[in-house]
This record gives sequence, C-alpha cells and structure tokens, in this order.
Amino acid sequence: MNDRYVSPLSERYASREMQYIFSPDMKFRTWRRLWIALAETEKELGLNITQEQIDELKAHAEDINYDVAKERERVVRHDVMSHVYAYGVQCPKAKGIIHLGATSCYVGDNTDIIVMSEALKLVKKKLVNVIAELAAFADEYKDLPTLAFTHFQPAQPTTVGKRATLWMQEFLMDLEDLNYVAGSLKLLGSKGTTGTQASFLELFDGDHETIDKIDPMIAEKMGFSACYPVSGQTYSRKVDTRVLNILAGIAASAHKFSNDIRLLQHLKQVEEPFEKTQIGSSAMAYKRNPMRSERIASLSRYVICDALNPAITSATQWFERTLDDSANKRLSVAEGFLAIDGILDLCLNVVDGLVVYPKVIEKQLLAELPFMATENIMMDAVKAGGDRQELHERIRELSMEAGKNVKVEGKDNNLLELIAADPAFNLSEEELRSCMDPSKYVGRAPRQVEVFLRENIKPVLEENKELLGLKAEINV
Repeated sequence: MNDRYVSPLSERYASREMQYIFSPDMKFRTWRRLWIALAETEKELGLNITQEQIDELKAHAEDINYDVAKERERVVRHDVMSHVYAYGVQCPKAKGIIHLGATSCYVGDNTDIIVMSEALKLVKKKLVNVIAELAAFADEYKDLPTLAFTHFQPAQPTTVGKRATLWMQEFLMDLEDLNYVAGSLKLLGSKGTTGTQASFLELFDGDHETIDKIDPMIAEKMGFSACYPVSGQTYSRKVDTRVLNILAGIAASAHKFSNDIRLLQHLKQVEEPFEKTQIGSSAMAYKRNPMRSERIASLSRYVICDALNPAITSATQWFERTLDDSANKRLSVAEGFLAIDGILDLCLNVVDGLVVYPKVIEKQLLAELPFMATENIMMDAVKAGGDRQELHERIRELSMEAGKNVKVEGKDNNLLELIAADPAFNLSEEELRSCMDPSKYVGRAPRQVEVFLRENIKPVLEENKELLGLKAEINV
C-alpha cells in the first residue's frame, strides 16, 4: 500500500465507525435490504412473489459474493446490475423478482439517504459529548476571572467558564440544525427512471391506489417516516446541500474554538493536551505547539469549502437527472463526514485534556486591571470630594503615561502609584489596591454560566443521556 495514494481521512483522522458507514460493505448490505423491502412490498400488494423467494433473499442478505459482482461488472460495466446478478446467483428462486420495477437510483439514492442518516447519528453523538465536556469545563471555571479581549486587545474581564459558554452556544446551534435536518430526511422511494412510476403502472395494471402505497411501505420497512413526494430519477440534490451545510456549521464552530485555544496557548493561559513523549518541534526542543487545535482549524477549512460541492451540484442538475453529480457526490459527501468526524474527535480530546494556568491568568489580568478599574477609582475620588470632569481628564493623562511606561520603557504598569501621588484624587495607594479584586469586574459572568448550563445545556444533555460517555482516540 506504500506505492499508491491513501486518503489521510481514513489513515489519520476519521474513526473506524464513520469509515464503516461509508464503506462498500455498508452500501451493498443496504442495497440488499432495499431489494428485500421492495420484494416484500410488491408481494403484500398482490404481485406474484412467494414467501419462499423472500426467505431466500433474506438468507443471503449479509453474505455478499463480491467476487461474482466484480467479475460481472467487468463485463457489463454497471455496478447495480452486477450486484443484481450476483444476488441472483445466490438466490436462483428469487432471481427473477430482484429489483422488479426499479431503476438503479432505487438502491443508489435510497442508500445514500440511509448512509447520511446513520452518519448524522454518529456526528450527533460526538457533538453532544463535546458540549458535555465543555459544560463540565465551564462549570469548573465559571468563577475564575480572566482578561476578555475585543480586537485581541485587553478589555473588561470575564471568566474562563463564561468564555467556554460562547464556544458551547455555537455547538448548541449546530446541534439544533442537525436535529432539524436529520429529522426531515426522507427516502427517494421507488419512482422509476424519471420519477413517474410508469413501470409500476404496468406491473399493477394501472391501479393508482395500490401504487400510492408502495413508497410509504418501503419507507416504513427501512425505518423512515416517508419518502419525498415527487422526484425525477433521483432525490433532489438540495438534500445533500442541506446535510453538508450542517457539517460546515460544525466546522465553523470548531474552527473558532480552536483559534481561541491557540491564542490562549500563546498567552500561556490555557494549553491543549501535550503528551510526555510528544515532540513539538524537530529543531526547538522546548516548544509545545497546539497541534491538535491547528489540525481542527485545518480540517474545518476543508469541510467549509467542501460544502460548496453539493450546492453547485444541486444548482447544475438538468431536468429529471444528469450524471455529473455522481463522482462529485461520492467524494464530497463521504469526505465531508470523514473530516467532521476527525474534527469532533479532536475537539473531544482537546476539551477533555485542557490545562488551565490560573497564576498566569491572574498575573496578566492584574497587569491590565488598573486600566479597567479607572471608572471605579474615579467614582471613589468623586465621593472623596473631587470633580468628575477634572478627574476624568487626569485619569486619561495618567493612563497614557502608565501605558507609555509599559510599552516604551518595558516597565510594570504603575498607574495606581501615579494616581496615589496625584493630590486631585485624595486616595492612598492602599485604598486604590482595595479596588484590585478581579471578581469585582467580571459582571454577571459566573451567574450567566450557571443559568446557561441549567436552562440551556442540562435539558439537552438529559435528553441525549444515552449518547454520553464517549472518549476520543487520536491516531496521530
């Protein structure tokens, strides 16, 4: 295998579980389930199909004779008819009723919907666990003050836990979108070569009422609530667009999360997991690069771009169908899911092992806090008899002087000393120091975390409790 290209999505990023969902084995087993569902439906609606034939099909639903199918495909150059033939070799009594009245898209498109539905279930499972891990992190650090940043410039403090709720909320939006789209997926059903069910009109002697029952019966047998009411030969490719947009949304949320972690790691406030034997740089032995977060960002960009493929494919289909969707679709849908699977595993791994450095956080916060505290200091000085307008101007001037000391001279922030030395404020340095409790400046952040977890996150985790407890394994 070292002499040919192998997708890194399979080798490095996606889980075995997601890879199986998009495997040939999953596809062809589903084809056979669909052929059984069709035959059972036709029998139940009165066609001359025997229980013996149905039983024969069921007996060979799992033991696919791939060698026969591959050999046949070399001759006929048609994958569906090759597998019809191979199934018929195993089921000689049922050979004549396999795929009866159907076109290739009956197995191809219905299987694609089933595969995407199963893949969305796995994505949901991992997304719920990411939210759960972030919830535990936010709860643990809801009271820990830290510098907030606007424009990546120091701003009014928040808490470490409150910042985590911002990541969580975006993932929660993705979960809501996923639930809606996954819940709205329908099968194509069996609608024939141009969606008119003309072949069934022939099979059932023009009995429209009986034919109306075919799609609902197939949907029920395959675990779906319904089929799309109308179609051409294929289900609308807009379905793929909606599904991949869910993945792109998750990728955007993951990318933002990973960017914040990378910036925080630069500040030495928070670090992603770093294993004892891990090497950060081939040249700089001391380095601890945020490689997991960087990989999240890298794969997320891929998924965001990949979501354009189904949209363009949907836009460029002609009339009842063209085949320029096929090659693009089998790449973009599968690889989008494989990539998002890897992204969510990485998110799980990162959040589960996040390391927080409270002393560094406190030191950096205290270095900027005098600037944040100037409003409170000014109010205290007014209470002591000062003039607000004059004090505002003095604080502005002293803040600029202190800023110059920090940025030009490389000194510590001495704003408090400058204010204490100014008689206009009539405040001692000790009195000023009493204003430097960081918890006074985080507003309602701790309370917001508590309410968000209780009102928004806990119900979701309770509703999906059977999905919880997942741990991610990272290959590299």
